[in-house]
Formats: sequence, structure tokens, C-alpha cells
Amino acid sequence: MTRTLTHWTIEDYHRMIASGLLAGRQVELIDGQIVDMAPELPIHRATYRRGVKYLEALLGEHAVIFSAAPITLPKHGEPQPDICVAIPPESRYDQRHPEPEDIYWLIEVSNSTLAYDLDEKAKLYAKSGIQDYWVLDIVNTQLWVHRNPHDGDYKSVVRVSTGTLTPLALPGIAIEVARLLG
Repeated sequence: MTRTLTHWTIEDYHRMIASGLLAGRQVELIDGQIVDMAPELPIHRATYRRGVKYLEALLGEHAVIFSAAPITLPKHGEPQPDICVAIPPESRYDQRHPEPEDIYWLIEVSNSTLAYDLDEKAKLYAKSGIQDYWVLDIVNTQLWVHRNPHDGDYKSVVRVSTGTLTPLALPGIAIEVARLLG
């Protein structure tokens, strides 16, 4: 017997949320599947909170910073990256989550999910056309920078642990790697 998984749409997922069916659950919609999110350790939360504060102070009115909040990838689901740097103003998102065309770049903080963040999450974001995707690797104190999405993969992936980075969407901004890594 062949088993088939139910493919949930974003609309199905929103109806489940609105009905309270998913209340109290830490889940996200990935490629039509409702997936449990990994438990959050204190170092994970502290790292993305420091990153959010740093980016808010640095970017000011140039961007809106969301933390642990959903984004909508119209064909691929509604993941919750640790940090989403999006086009302002914030009121733009009063009735919807940021979508790929709104997103400057995404950051995932990885303490125990590095393989998932570098593989499945990277492919998800590449398929959706996210131009700049960064993974903060807490354990190895490094930052993985994914750029140039093409055919569901990033053509450029580099690891850095020092120096500064310039986000593709904001070329006048220099991000200190050490400040993100904590």
C-alpha cells in the first residue's frame, strides 16, 4: 500500500491557525507539511535577540526587522526564520507576512539544527528566490552566507567568522560579523 501525505496550502494552514487547531504548538508550514519547530535553547534566543537589536540600531528606518515571525513563501509555505530583514514601512505588513519580494535577507540561528538550516531551509529559501540567506552557526562561531539562488540551490555559499559583510539589498551598510555571532 502506498501512503500519501496531505499537502496543506497556506490557506489551509491559516484556517487551522484561526480555528485554534494549532494553538500552543510551535510549528511552521514547509513545502505543504506542518513541521514541528526545534525547541529553543537560551543561547539560541539570546543570539537572535542580540542580532535583532544590533540590526535595528544599525539599519534604523532602512529596514524592518522581524524576529521568530512567519514569512509567506507563496508556493512553499510559511516558515519562521529567526530574523527577517524586510522593506519598510512596518505598516506594509499589517494584513500579511513579508513575502520574497519584501525581504532584503533572512538569518537563521543554528545551535542544534545546522544540517537542516544549511540544506532543507537553504533549498526552501533558494526555491523562493530569497537573494541573501545567512546562517549563524553558534557551535562553530561562524556565519554561512548563501547568495545567488538558482534552480532551488544557492550558487554561492561562503563561511566567515570575522570582518564585515554587505547585504546585497543594502550595499551602503557594513554588518560586523562578530556582532552577529555574539
